[in-house]
Amino acid sequence: MPRYAWNKASTEVKRRYFELIRAGVRGAVAARIVGVSLSCGSVWFVDAGRVSFTERPIDSRYLNQDDRIAIADGLDRGDSVKTIAVAIGKSYQTVYREIARNKKPDGTYQPWYAHNQAFLRRKRPKQRRLARDEELRAIVEARLAHHWSPGQISRWLRRRYPRQPRWHICAETIYEAVYRGVLGPSSRQRLRTGRSYRHRRGRGRTRDGALKQCTTMKSIHQRPAGVESRREIGHWEGDLIVGSGQRSAIATLVERKTRLVKLVHLPRGHSATALADVLIDAFRGLPAGLCRTLTWDQGNEMFQHQRIERRTGLRIYFADPHSPWQRGTNENTNGLLRQYFPKGTDLTAHDNTKLEAVAAELNDRPRQCLHDQSPRQLLAKWERRTNSMIIRDDQ
Repeated sequence: MPRYAWNKASTEVKRRYFELIRAGVRGAVAARIVGVSLSCGSVWFVDAGRVSFTERPIDSRYLNQDDRIAIADGLDRGDSVKTIAVAIGKSYQTVYREIARNKKPDGTYQPWYAHNQAFLRRKRPKQRRLARDEELRAIVEARLAHHWSPGQISRWLRRRYPRQPRWHICAETIYEAVYRGVLGPSSRQRLRTGRSYRHRRGRGRTRDGALKQCTTMKSIHQRPAGVESRREIGHWEGDLIVGSGQRSAIATLVERKTRLVKLVHLPRGHSATALADVLIDAFRGLPAGLCRTLTWDQGNEMFQHQRIERRTGLRIYFADPHSPWQRGTNENTNGLLRQYFPKGTDLTAHDNTKLEAVAAELNDRPRQCLHDQSPRQLLAKWERRTNSMIIRDDQ
């Protein structure tokens, strides 16, 4: 591509020129202020496309003008997309999508053109998909009436109507339609959560987590690699399911390899001391081979984790703040348990007998991830193998 004189101006000069244009300054005046000719400014203007909009502050998770300039400079240098993403603090998928969406028709990436295209795409007062498509809305409402989750509906639409891409909506689109009332007020009651609006997750933690309170907590990144592979039994994940008004709770424990569930009654509340006492009792009753590690979130209820480690021999690790996927087995189990213990109910009404019955029902249920074996069957196999090894050692 030939290099004209107007392309030799610095990035800062061009940035200042477009800032003036977006502020409503005439092209001739803007060119004079930044020290270029009117024709030079005109070429920049034509090359960038529409720029006559007022720049408004947007959320930091979106790309701004400086980010797009850095992407263009990186591409000119021949940097890889991943290198550019690290430099601007974004994911490489974000940068890939940005280049694909906002490049010019000739395939080149021009930062001002890209910024304008992003603005035009953002400013689109279109009617929402489920609001304007009555047939699709009826289909989604029918599935919600049968208590399908938005994720299940989204995947089913893709399988059932592969040749209708306009019906391939994501689960978040369905959630948004439910919360906005597009699918009718009764649709909110059909969500498994029973929730009628988005809310912040967490139990009073700061974004930095409880590690500020106790620096001796071991991060999940220090956890042995063998825990992640699920090759060894005895590695647990834990959490609380909390009742109405944050006044009652049940401690849930699930073993990573066998998916064995243990439910721990908290009759004296879920303070750090009360939780430590019941967890010590729960793990003391397990064989040594079933008591290796425990992974928890950074909730304040685990403040006495060192006492639990000393009394049980467990090694306790803590997931990153706001990272529930790092304890995915436990999060999935808590979702199953909400069928027995709905949100907003008083959990103190359930005694140990009830908790043991629920845990037994889950432990006898065949799991697809276990090749349709139940957690209890896997535990029995482990016990037989352990016993046979002890007998051989004795002989």
